[in-house]
Amino acid sequence: MPAVDVTLIGKPGCHLCDDARVVVQGVLAELESEPGAPIALTELNMLESAELTAEYAEDIPVVLVDGRVHSNWRVDAERFRTVLRSRREALA
Repeated sequence: MPAVDVTLIGKPGCHLCDDARVVVQGVLAELESEPGAPIALTELNMLESAELTAEYAEDIPVVLVDGRVHSNWRVDAERFRTVLRSRREALA
């Protein structure tokens, strides 16, 4: 079964990135016990990629769901949860 890909793009020392990580990890922990496609989380440090820095420097943290921008700066837990549930159902 294919997984829903979640990517968190940020950088060290970014308090908004830390806040986003807490929300993302909390929602993923909630959904872990629900049925549906698995969710794979990848964290990327934009400072390690000139391409990511060029694309997202003004927008971090950025959360991608299946390669598409879901949110930047702040992550709304309810909106994130809703999108993940929808993607999981679509892949199941």
